[in-house]
Amino acid sequence: MTETAPTPLSAFTDLPLSPALLQGIDALDYSRMTPVQAQSLPAILEGRDVIAQAPTGSGKTAAFGLGLLHRLDMDRSETQAIVLCPTRELADQVARQLRKLAVGLANLKVSLLSGGLPLAPQLASLEHAPHVVVGTPGRVQELVRKQALALRAVRTLVLDEADRMLDMGFEEAIRDIVGRTPKTRQTLLFSATFAEPIRAIAEAMLREPVEVSVDAEASAPRVEEVFYEVEPGRKTQLLAALLLEYRPESCVVFCNMRRDADEVAGSLQHYGFSALALHGDMEQRDRDEVLVRFSNRSCRVLVASDVAARGLDVEDLAAVINFELPTDPDVYVHRIGRTARAGKGGLALSLCAPREMARAEQLQGRRAEQGDTRPLQWRKAAPIGGRPSNAPAAAMATLRIDAGRTDKLRPGDILGALTGEAGLKADMIGKIDVFPTRSYVAVARAQADRAVERLRAGKIKGRRFRVSRI
Repeated sequence: MTETAPTPLSAFTDLPLSPALLQGIDALDYSRMTPVQAQSLPAILEGRDVIAQAPTGSGKTAAFGLGLLHRLDMDRSETQAIVLCPTRELADQVARQLRKLAVGLANLKVSLLSGGLPLAPQLASLEHAPHVVVGTPGRVQELVRKQALALRAVRTLVLDEADRMLDMGFEEAIRDIVGRTPKTRQTLLFSATFAEPIRAIAEAMLREPVEVSVDAEASAPRVEEVFYEVEPGRKTQLLAALLLEYRPESCVVFCNMRRDADEVAGSLQHYGFSALALHGDMEQRDRDEVLVRFSNRSCRVLVASDVAARGLDVEDLAAVINFELPTDPDVYVHRIGRTARAGKGGLALSLCAPREMARAEQLQGRRAEQGDTRPLQWRKAAPIGGRPSNAPAAAMATLRIDAGRTDKLRPGDILGALTGEAGLKADMIGKIDVFPTRSYVAVARAQADRAVERLRAGKIKGRRFRVSRI
């Protein structure tokens, strides 16, 4: 039995949040709640179970994040909240968002437990129980079975993008994990769809949940959607032509197959574009470097499979291009939801071969079911005929430093070295990412070689480290 959420509030200050959590909201510069936050947070803060339908970019992480942080007892050194995510990229994004929201909570420990990464560091992080665990179901289940992670004190369990976790075959692991948590826990389930498998999971795991559903009209910012019909053999040439025409500062090109991501990225590189591929067959370090380079503006085009792009955290993504239309209209909505976040305008382009017309018609039909009667917007464009001379370059370049958190290196140390011994102005330096054994910094492309030379000749925090441009 579900209960519909009441009329929502609009300001975070209307909620019974502690000053510490309001400090995190201020630090993230949140002003008013998004629809999913406004509809779900009152019930979440009351301790109710919630099942929420909300698309990518709707603000759901802050909704469940504030809820689970609100229920923490910081005097207890036990794991009190678990967030399960379908991919390690999304888990990493959620963990970082939680840390930002919890800036006012002293000594909060959040552990990231994801598959595809070495087990030993994750085991070490559990020697002292974290307050919050964010992870993928398989790895969390593994660590629970090894008795490295105790779930007896869990107060809040979050299933984030539950539909994707079921699609990826995690149902058995999820049921096992949930069965090991206290029956008195609060369970929050977020999904892009309320398909029958989601309903079944909710019925089994949630107690009299409040149901929240944010429709596309309320949650989706303004996205200009344009479709182009093209012969299959000329898709790459048309893709290049559209990148030249629109010249997006940052763009994700979605492919349905992993092998296509490599081929399309390679073709774009041949045409002179700064493009990189991202898919599940890559080693984790390579995936990390691709995501770093795209998010710090060292790469303008990311060619990705759907699963690999889950959890992609890039502010102000200018455009999304469907190299192929997905077979599921809901996946299309997920894809285009990555542009035009926070109410800003965005662009979604789709390349449609003749055999994909049925998918376009299906998409139109799904829109009509949801009350959106707008026709699909079709345009024509000519594929390029050769290698262009005006492919836009990325604004930044990435330097890799072979040292990280284990070397006690901090972003401020890197910034100080670049503005000090290297002689760069602060406005030439972009995003800095510090990992356990490596660090990455974006610098203005024209200054990259000079920065590498100066850093190799000088020191960072009084020590010399290997520095390279990637």
